[in-house]
Amino acid sequence: MAYQRRVIDGVLDEVFPGLPAIALEGAKGVGKTATASQRVTTVLALDDPLQLEALAANLDLVVQVEPPVFVDEWQLHPPVWDRIRRAVDAAPDRARFLLAGSARVAPGARVHSGAGRIVRMVMRPLAMSERSLVEPTVSLRELLAGGRPEIGGSSPLTVPDYVEEIVRSGFPGIRGMSGRVRGLQIDSYVDRIVEHELPENGMTIRRPRALRAWLAAYGAATATDAAYSRIVDAATAGDDDKPARQTVDGYREHLQRIFVLDPVQAWTPAFAPLRRLTKTPKHHLVDPAIAARLAGVDAEGLLRGLGTRVGASTGTWLGALFESLATQSVRVYAAAADADVGHLRSADTSREVDLIVEDRGLRVVGIEVKLAGTVSDRDVRHLNWLDRELGDRLADKIVITTGPQAYRRPDGVAVVPLALLGP
Repeated sequence: MAYQRRVIDGVLDEVFPGLPAIALEGAKGVGKTATASQRVTTVLALDDPLQLEALAANLDLVVQVEPPVFVDEWQLHPPVWDRIRRAVDAAPDRARFLLAGSARVAPGARVHSGAGRIVRMVMRPLAMSERSLVEPTVSLRELLAGGRPEIGGSSPLTVPDYVEEIVRSGFPGIRGMSGRVRGLQIDSYVDRIVEHELPENGMTIRRPRALRAWLAAYGAATATDAAYSRIVDAATAGDDDKPARQTVDGYREHLQRIFVLDPVQAWTPAFAPLRRLTKTPKHHLVDPAIAARLAGVDAEGLLRGLGTRVGASTGTWLGALFESLATQSVRVYAAAADADVGHLRSADTSREVDLIVEDRGLRVVGIEVKLAGTVSDRDVRHLNWLDRELGDRLADKIVITTGPQAYRRPDGVAVVPLALLGP
């Protein structure tokens, strides 16, 4: 199949010619190998035992083969990272190395950070604009630039279409499969995490069923900041033998290291006016399809309201999964604009904004996500509060919906169907 360009390709087009080494990081299956392979002459795939053995026997292989060189799954032999770092110190030629890793190195591992030599970038599953469904008409980068640009465009997608996108997954190798095959493939993906990925990355799994139950409960807490104790309780309902706190902390640490958990951190303003904000992250799996599959709920079930939500007294679980789908895309677009994504919630819970995008110029776009085609004054009250609080620092405010039309309300809030939002 022909390679499908990703949003991150535009970033690589811009920066790889000026950098000696870039590491693409992200969960297995997001497309790192396909993307990196487009830009190199030599590929060293360390998940191939023969290539791993050859490189382990001769680390200098990375500088002896023809550049640019792509080292795939470099974390399977961490010394290669330091060898590339030293190669960059010795000859900082541009566009020389690409690395891909599906796990961060464990804390305490004797691997140099690579700061100043190897630039890290995170790859995530396919954003909506990468799924070839609808041509986006609203650019997040333009919204961050300020000036409240004109908003327009129409989308044919409806709620069932977005539900289908949730269960189809953003993993390129999974989404093209038929329903039952796709479900079995996601099951296999989770099995591999529990049985192979975590043990290979330093975690001993003594109770695989307990880990799967915790992962399912975490998925049920999608788009909430539920306390981890509540997630444990949901995972062990009716079970007196609960995992120890240290065990649960190990689940979280290692699942984040292999990018399966992808929480949105609480936004901390770089300036003064907003105080007493929560510091608790919002829970998200790398792809909402995993959460749906772990819960045993298909597209029809989601549309019928099935699925138990953990850690939220209002809203539906489908609404939470739609927020996760939107968050997945916003993070891809924000990274392309060199911006960060967080969420805002006041300590007294009286104010909440689903997503805050902030660029290096401290310009902010506030985003609410709504599983509906219409937007009321109540839906935008927190965005308008944020506008009053931040003033000129708020570049724009938008509500992401499932509706057919993009437009700007009289109060300045941009209403944008998820399919029409792009980088």
